[in-house]
Amino acid sequence: MRNLLTLLFIIQFCFIYNAQSKNENSLTLSDAVLGYYKNLYPKNLNGINWNENNELYIRKKNELIVFSSVNKWKKNEQGISSQIIRDTAVKSFKDFKYFDENSYSYTIKNKYFYKNNGKSLLIISPLRAANKDISPDKNKIAYTIDNNLYLSTVKDSLLEITENKDLNIVSGQAIHRYEFGIKKGIFWNNQSSKIAFYQKDESDVHNYPLLDINSTPGKVKSIKYPMAGQKSEYAKIGVYDLENKKIVFLKLEQPKDHYVSNLTWGPNGQYIYIAELNRDQNHLKWAQYNPNSGLRIKTIYEETNNKWVEPEYPIYFIPNKENEFITLSERDGYMSLYHYNTAGKLIKKILENKWVITKVLDVLENKIFFEGTGEDPRSVHAFSINIDGTELKKITTEKGIHSTQISPNHKFILDQYSNSKTPGITQLINLENFKTNLIHESENPLDNYSIGKTEMLKITNSNNDELYGRLIKPLNFDENKKYPVLIYVYGGPHAQLVKNNWLNGASLWMYWMAQQGYLIFTIDGRGSENRGFEFESSIFRNLGVNEMKDQITGLDYLKSLNYVDSNRVALHGWSYGGFMTTSLMTQYSNLFTCGVAGGPVIDWKWYEIMYGERYMDKPKDNIEGYRSSSLINHAKNLDGNLLLIHGTNDDVVVMQHNLAFIEKCIKEGKQVDFFPYPMHKHNVRGKDRVHLMEKVLNYVLVNNQ
Repeated sequence: MRNLLTLLFIIQFCFIYNAQSKNENSLTLSDAVLGYYKNLYPKNLNGINWNENNELYIRKKNELIVFSSVNKWKKNEQGISSQIIRDTAVKSFKDFKYFDENSYSYTIKNKYFYKNNGKSLLIISPLRAANKDISPDKNKIAYTIDNNLYLSTVKDSLLEITENKDLNIVSGQAIHRYEFGIKKGIFWNNQSSKIAFYQKDESDVHNYPLLDINSTPGKVKSIKYPMAGQKSEYAKIGVYDLENKKIVFLKLEQPKDHYVSNLTWGPNGQYIYIAELNRDQNHLKWAQYNPNSGLRIKTIYEETNNKWVEPEYPIYFIPNKENEFITLSERDGYMSLYHYNTAGKLIKKILENKWVITKVLDVLENKIFFEGTGEDPRSVHAFSINIDGTELKKITTEKGIHSTQISPNHKFILDQYSNSKTPGITQLINLENFKTNLIHESENPLDNYSIGKTEMLKITNSNNDELYGRLIKPLNFDENKKYPVLIYVYGGPHAQLVKNNWLNGASLWMYWMAQQGYLIFTIDGRGSENRGFEFESSIFRNLGVNEMKDQITGLDYLKSLNYVDSNRVALHGWSYGGFMTTSLMTQYSNLFTCGVAGGPVIDWKWYEIMYGERYMDKPKDNIEGYRSSSLINHAKNLDGNLLLIHGTNDDVVVMQHNLAFIEKCIKEGKQVDFFPYPMHKHNVRGKDRVHLMEKVLNYVLVNNQ
């Protein structure tokens, strides 16, 4: 009987899919998944930037549009069309930057061009160059080839800064697996005379095998993957002096497996400042170093927490005050602004906020411009405040997610935002009178499509926290009918699924699934970002526990709705969401019929050190937490249909997780489904993603009965 039902649902799925492919007003799954390529997302002015002359510019194909009179802009004004791009007879650049009408730079493959007042500067770096970083004076490039750091100038096309033959020693690349706000590994001083760089020694980090099937026979490609509790990489910071061509390594006064991050040059290049963090990630020291001798001068300030301290930002020096700076910390519960001097004195906590600051835009002598959520954590706004803590101003007023850029003369802010009713607005805000000029308004790309409506929700959990949710309803929704549900879940730190932007943070495939007669539900529970330290850190040492409780709170809300079929509730999530899906399917198995878990963490002892130990501590220090969160120990409770998916070359959540869980299911006599995506990494990208979503949603349609 079950095989017959399965066949019927597959036929139904194919019929709906093909029928809707022929209906131009219906959203096909292929279009939904490839929405960015199918022009189904708003066409905003992506890539618009300020130049050094307080002009805004944007490059479109082979044309450069420069908006010069910013205070006179009107909607759809085209600005001044320049011939700069066409003059080069080149159709495709990268890293284009326009400084003024006589000055601009760009790269083409391995060539870097800088044109200034009619003179053209050309620097050529090797084709294999990666991690390119251009000097502030725009006439030098530092970069990496394999594991070493190099420099190219007009005079020297290839200077080898480091000469490590041992591939375990890696220079000039991001370290600590991009945690702690680290995005790169090369740092020029403001004077373009020295280069600071990260170096990591991975000699004691285990090699992890990944199978390459694209050769005969297949071959193993190993990556360095430090798992929780094991030996880690050892980080150093080198400083290369371009004048004497020598390297000085900072003399770090901490155990070698501790972390160094948020490297900041002092404004005059006299000092380097480092956020030093112990391996337990609960004791932070901001330290001052002499880049010439490498000597550690002093600790500027320290911060401790019985859970974790997570440095995510550099320090921001106040102009013309080389001994005073602004730093960001969530030590008082919410990410906020603090004014320090380099003697280690806290001058002032600038803002007493009960909401999260997300970004510093600029620091002036007496004022700071920044972004933050404001009172509604689903939004992001631009603000300004005096450094003495007075005159907090909310610059952006419309509800939604705002992304802003301040002009170099600090007279204007470019504001690009969207919300649930607005596909995209680009506007200019005058910071003297806060008047706005509309530059561009995006059309709704889904105007000609029939899709369901989204309802934004607030639900209170057992801890009396207000949780934010999103419910997508089918087209032609009828509250007198019963609808099955698909819950899309993530649940972990540094992620927020429910936002007040276009589509409210949802993916287009969710609207396609709603067309199949489904309710699509998402809730951001404890552990998710932009809610403050207490909310996020409540998961500490017991990952999954509070997150699952909040998902069940969401499910209880759904069950209170008379149009929800509570006997047909499915789950889907990826990465941390895969961990959550599998956790719920094994520990609340009676509440869900089926689930699809992509790239799931199964046991945190197999996850990487930097992230895993922050939230779980080392395995030897949290034996019970690792035991209870390991889904290997819950496989025996699996009840319902579970599909596990994994990219075979996943270097974030290695496939050992999924295979170990399947092995345990076999031993426990539990049937489980598995689908690998050969040679894909942590997620499935490109056109193969259509196949992935067909696999995921077809599984739900067939098994959520």
